[in-house]
Amino acid sequence: MAIKNALLVDDSKVARFALSKLLASRDMEVNMAGSAEEALDFLNSAQRPDVIFMDHLMPGMNGVEAIKAIKGNPHTAGIPIIMCTSKKSSSFMEEAQNFGVYNILTKPPHTEGLSLVLEQLASDVSGGTLPEPQEPAQVDAAPDADEEPLNLPADASLKLSPKSESGPKTDGESPQVMPLTSDLIEQIARSAVKTHIHNRLHELLSDLFDEQFDHLKRALDDAGKRQKGAVDDKLKALAELVDERTSNLRDEVAAEVNLNLGRELADLRKEFAHNSGFTSKHMAELKDHITSVQTIDTGFWQTLQSEAVQQAHEISRDTAEDIAQRTIDLFVAQQRSATSKLYTMGLAVSLGIFTVGIAWLAGLFA
Repeated sequence: MAIKNALLVDDSKVARFALSKLLASRDMEVNMAGSAEEALDFLNSAQRPDVIFMDHLMPGMNGVEAIKAIKGNPHTAGIPIIMCTSKKSSSFMEEAQNFGVYNILTKPPHTEGLSLVLEQLASDVSGGTLPEPQEPAQVDAAPDADEEPLNLPADASLKLSPKSESGPKTDGESPQVMPLTSDLIEQIARSAVKTHIHNRLHELLSDLFDEQFDHLKRALDDAGKRQKGAVDDKLKALAELVDERTSNLRDEVAAEVNLNLGRELADLRKEFAHNSGFTSKHMAELKDHITSVQTIDTGFWQTLQSEAVQQAHEISRDTAEDIAQRTIDLFVAQQRSATSKLYTMGLAVSLGIFTVGIAWLAGLFA
């Protein structure tokens, strides 16, 4: 399972910006909260992130208290938490793991360290080796490295008493009561002052970094706008210069092209004028061609005419023979049934028709 989205909790805008850029470079969706309270509201109302990056020291609810609240909620207890802190001691890492921290990322974050932490987290999530959520250990926020520990017994309680009252106590007294001497008050006051100064310095430095970040961002935005305006002006001037130079060049090229086209058109006009119309040679060739065509046509028509006359004679002869044969047959039939006079008249009529047909055909194809 890949780590796709993260919740980044830090009161410093600079720290949030730096870490969010590193996470965004790994194609991760980043949501940010400026305080622990805001992070808890986000977890209660929004989608659960794959991992939470929690700052250690924050005004109000610090990182340790926020981790206790997250691990105490069964809906968010399974979300792995990576604490972002400047402490690097092994004892602090052990204490952090006791109250539910998966791993620690030292400030300021680096690409290599972040990659190692996220790769180990992805491996544990994929392999199912992620530590099971458990009730966080009841430990307070880890003290600063430079804070002086109070050398008090584990079951000791403090009691206001003058220095003269300090003396041995009976064995039956429990718990042991420590006299609140001036040295102990000084030690407690020094520890409280250091803690207050450390927290105040952290707030002031965060505000200073945020102010410097906002100032730098505004300066970068203004510089970017000025640079963009200067580039636009330069490009506009360059475009105008190019248009001016190219307009002159276009005029020169157009004049040269027109001159060349005029020369070519003049040459073509001369060539057309020289080759236009039919010359005497062309006329002689055309006349010879027409004569040869007429000769061929005349011979062709004569051949067709002679063939047509011959076919007409053959048709006339066949027709006359057919008519004569029919007439003879008719005469024979009529001779058998009629008188000889009628037979003679029929024969005369048939011969007359045959003669007229021969004459008509001869006149048609003559």
